[in-house]
Parts: sequence; C-alpha cells; structure tokens
Amino acid sequence: MAILQLDKVKKTYGAGHKKVEALKEIDFTAERGDFIAIIGPSGSGKSTFLTIIGGLLTPTSGEVIINNQTMTAMNEKNRSKLRLNEIGFILQASNLVPFLTVADQLRLLDKVKNNNMTKEQLEGLYKDLEIADLRAKYPADLSGGQRQRVAIAKALYSNPSIILADEPTASLDTNLAFEVTDILKRETKSKNTTTIVVTHDMRLINYFDKVYQMEDGVLAEYKEEVLGNE
Repeated sequence: MAILQLDKVKKTYGAGHKKVEALKEIDFTAERGDFIAIIGPSGSGKSTFLTIIGGLLTPTSGEVIINNQTMTAMNEKNRSKLRLNEIGFILQASNLVPFLTVADQLRLLDKVKNNNMTKEQLEGLYKDLEIADLRAKYPADLSGGQRQRVAIAKALYSNPSIILADEPTASLDTNLAFEVTDILKRETKSKNTTTIVVTHDMRLINYFDKVYQMEDGVLAEYKEEVLGNE
C-alpha cells in the first residue's frame, strides 16, 4: 500500500494573463522503503512539489494522502500535527540551532514530538549515523558532512513515514555527497521509511531506486537515454 499518494495535484499562482501553473495535475505514489530522486532545472516545480507533500503549501486542486490520511482535507492544526509526526525534513543548509549541542538538538524534539524515542532507540540512531562522539559539540564545531549527519538524525527522529530532502548535498564535495546519500539510502531501507530527494546533483543518480524529472510543472519518470544527453 502506498505511504504517499498525490491525486491530480495542481498548483496555480496568479490569474488571467498572469496565471502560472507551477504543477500541472500530478499523479504520484511512493511505497515504504522507496528512495526517490526528483531532478529538473530551476523553476521547474520541484520545490513546489516537495513543499506541497510536506504540507507547507496547499495545492490549488487535488489530494495529498499520507499514511492513509488525506492531508488536503485537514485544517491547519491537524495538518501541522501530521507534518510534525509523519514527515522529516532535510534542507540544503543543515538548519541546526547554533546555540544547541548535538545532544540538545535531538533532546529538543522530545518536547514537540508525540512518539518520543526510547533511550535505546536514540542510542541506535547515534550509532547508525556515527555521531555519538559529537553529542557535546555545537554546529560551528562540526564539518559540513557532520552537520548533515545530525540533520538526518533530526529528520529520522521518531521514525516518520516520509523524509523530504531539498538539495541535501549541494554544499558538499563529491566524497561527502556520496557519503551523505549513502547514509540516507541505508537509513531509508533499514527503517522502512520513504525518502524523496530534490537534487541537481547528477553524480548521485545511481543511488536511487526511482528517478523522476520535473519540467514546466510536469512530473515524469526519468529516462536513462535522456540522462546521456544532458
């Protein structure tokens, strides 16, 4: 059964001759364990697509269903609750709180999440992401790769159904980009979650189970022969 479903989702800005169709009636499904990439040029609708899945933007029409819950039918309070407990976000910038240690970054989530992790689960997360020895460090003391590891840990906290990652490797060199993507894929599979990554980074394309291309608001499966022409 699909963990995520978009049914005829459209997003339009403006009206009349100023009308812009950011998304053009998209149908999309994702299953648990899927590791998915969305590629495409700037302005193609990738970020709009990700933002709608994350419940931060409401589509003009269509339905978004997450874990059998129709998010587009919810009021803002319930949508926020679903977003908090079912979706983890990873951004290009690691988005860590600068004055909190790594341990405190995760401890803060205990105050807002419904399904707090047990001590054993949290220790497992530290171990899986190899950040246990970073607990007392502040973001300024971490490398770019370490910051992204902590950001992944925050996104995975309480085992959300879906991870949404917006250009998570854009600021990393090649080796670190491969490392972070490998970690994301490994955690996606081991925790049976679903990860959708928006990326321009064609170096990483072979890591993904499924690749889609967004162009002019239209989402389609990516074809390998197209890849060779870019």
